[in-house]
Amino acid sequence: MGQFRQISTFVEVVARGSLSAAARAEGIAPAMIGRRLDALETRLGVKLLQRTTRKLVLTNEGAAFLEDCQRILSELEEAESAVAERSAKATGHLLVSAPAGFGRQHVAPLLPSFLAEHRDVTVNLNLNDRIVDVVGDGVDVAIRIASLSDSSLVGVKLAANQRVLVAAPAYLRRKGTPSTLADLAKHNCLAISSEGSQRGWSFSDNGKIVTFKVAGNMVCNDGAVLHDWALSGKGLAWRSMWEVRSDIEAGRLRTVLDQFAAPGNDICAVFAQRRHLPLRIRAFVDFLRHTYSGEEYWRKR
Repeated sequence: MGQFRQISTFVEVVARGSLSAAARAEGIAPAMIGRRLDALETRLGVKLLQRTTRKLVLTNEGAAFLEDCQRILSELEEAESAVAERSAKATGHLLVSAPAGFGRQHVAPLLPSFLAEHRDVTVNLNLNDRIVDVVGDGVDVAIRIASLSDSSLVGVKLAANQRVLVAAPAYLRRKGTPSTLADLAKHNCLAISSEGSQRGWSFSDNGKIVTFKVAGNMVCNDGAVLHDWALSGKGLAWRSMWEVRSDIEAGRLRTVLDQFAAPGNDICAVFAQRRHLPLRIRAFVDFLRHTYSGEEYWRKR
């Protein structure tokens, strides 16, 4: 127990930035925190922290040890949660946000099955193509199809996603099939717009990601509309595989410029960092991850 308390104290001191802050959080005197750290360093035979009256600085050994300690404490917390969850059940209300098109096809149809397994949970599904403020808007889980950059949030990969350039066979017969990125200038490109600006299309060219501001006679802020326009032969559209896979397999759409396909953006569940994540959030994220993990699921859509 003493060794565990020393480790948890070390992690807490680093997280809070001072001995006094860690002591206040635990409700004990700073001297007690200092004695625990001294005992830990003595037992290990290394200096973990350089301590002054103003700041704490991790030594090289301290930084490496901190990483291992954080992992151990996290695994212990997960193990305790797993044991507790065997006899617990998810309860409460979930506010879920998802992109409109993806949410309609791949979140909303799954909710009845999830709620049948978790009868004490209710769900509010908010479909919106804007990036919501997870913390500010009180969102429990946000589904995003993008690279994650906000370090204040936790992201869990649910499935891989690839974007492809597609067109109807009739359009390609009429306008020709592009073979280079420069050929895009000759085609009617059906682009999505958001908040008054048109988004570019990204490709991989000789190992570098390049973004084209394409041109066409129609833009829309709804991806489903672009999908319909492409199906009706109005032009090229840059869409996600989750949306157009069945049309490609059925021959209603064809992919072009596949050799320039850029790395895809994963489908992720994003939520605020919390020390104790409510079971309803963990259950919902696990449910989506398990459902999306099967290739058969995507082939049915």
